[in-house]
Amino acid sequence: MNLTNIIRPIFSSRLRKLDRYATQAQQLQLNVLKQMLTKASDTEWGRQHNYSSTLGYEKFAQQTPINTYEDLKGYIEEMRQGKADLLWPGRIKWYAKSSGTTNDKSKFIPVSKDALHDTHYAGGTDCVTWYLRNNSKSRLFDGKALILGGSHAPNYNQKNSLVGDLSAILIENINPLVNLIRTPKKETALLSDFEIKRDLIAKEALRQNVTNLSGVPSWMMSVLNRVLEISGASNLCEVWPNLEVFFHGGVAFTPYREQYQHLIPSEGMHYMETYNASEGFFGLQDNPTDPAMSLMIDYGVFYEFIPMDEFENEHPNVVPLWDIEVGKNYAMVISTSSGLWRYLIGDTIRFTQKNPYKFIITGRTKFFINAFGEELIVDNAEKGLSEACARTGAQVLEYTAAPIFMDEHGKCRHQWLIEFTKEPQNINSFARILDEALQKINSDYEAKRYKDITLQPLEIIKARSGVFNDWLKQKGKLGGQHKVPRLSNKREYIEQILALNE
Repeated sequence: MNLTNIIRPIFSSRLRKLDRYATQAQQLQLNVLKQMLTKASDTEWGRQHNYSSTLGYEKFAQQTPINTYEDLKGYIEEMRQGKADLLWPGRIKWYAKSSGTTNDKSKFIPVSKDALHDTHYAGGTDCVTWYLRNNSKSRLFDGKALILGGSHAPNYNQKNSLVGDLSAILIENINPLVNLIRTPKKETALLSDFEIKRDLIAKEALRQNVTNLSGVPSWMMSVLNRVLEISGASNLCEVWPNLEVFFHGGVAFTPYREQYQHLIPSEGMHYMETYNASEGFFGLQDNPTDPAMSLMIDYGVFYEFIPMDEFENEHPNVVPLWDIEVGKNYAMVISTSSGLWRYLIGDTIRFTQKNPYKFIITGRTKFFINAFGEELIVDNAEKGLSEACARTGAQVLEYTAAPIFMDEHGKCRHQWLIEFTKEPQNINSFARILDEALQKINSDYEAKRYKDITLQPLEIIKARSGVFNDWLKQKGKLGGQHKVPRLSNKREYIEQILALNE
């Protein structure tokens, strides 16, 4: 019996609505905004900002400030204590623990029941919908999904609220029927010790007919390598011959692609990128030949964008989706059905087309290097490393980079700490190719590198095996959705990892 063909029509009915993304984007977004404003009109925030009379986008933008986590923190703390009807109607029980701010170790992102269903689970459903459309011979549901998630964080729990990684919250609240087609068992999936969990997941999944994977590429690779160690197989096709797709997100896939192709040497293997954060589910790669993702515009999220060349301005121009420009780098601003109003999520994106709106993630508003006016972003770094790996045969597992403002010789440069799974024959050649690639990709970087006047050639330090995992473990961030900061304008991260490297 082909169970996938029996289930397929459940997902196919959604395709007609997804096709509206190409013709009705503005109306779909305005509908989302109107629904959220109506629902929130009788909350404390809604009354303060007069949402009962807000009929359109212009009034909403006039009456609502741009907010950071610090701006909303007071409300969120009261909500965690059990107070209802503050940012969103009712009491919100669950909070996703996310990486911290300048003032706090962690952020606690509210995850309402509405957001679980109209955003996060909707994204998972559409992920399958588009995948099945693109793969008519799929047997996705004839086996099990290996879903790698995070854990609860009971030390942050309060009487009226629970805290965990977003993936743990999703696993905890998912329809029990889904557990019939997923592995590992719930108790294993929610363990907090990643090293113990990795072993148990590998042992449980080894006995299953796994057809699909979901998770962060770096952590999933650790689990898959453990599967190979336990099984003694040379590749995953020997373990799971029906494995057909990896739904991945959280970090850029470029540094991992070649390693996954080595682990899964199958022409029938597919890779589909997702953009699911604690704050919402925002994007899906609907076309396997196009690395850009479609912006999901009929969920419980209303989008606005700040051009990055105005981001530091006191009064930057903030535009709705229908006023964006293709090719421009934007900071993303969201309003959600969990009560995050005009919230700066911290991610930057660039649109590649309109109607439908497609984009790529270019980095973080705080993860970049602009020490000398070079404006190097994560997207530049990923492309540069990809070219250097392609030309040298190297494979990169993890990396971070930061500026050296001036050494004892009065020289300034970028310093890269890179953990290779396959080292280049000549590290200096790799560094030169990376440097030249960055100059081709980024004209500001090229200008600062001109004749070595402002910036000298970049420096690469080889990281020992496992040093980035050791650093994450030291921070209590091993596993789950945690990731290494790729670029930083300060040397805080790289100095900590360099100390462990020694």
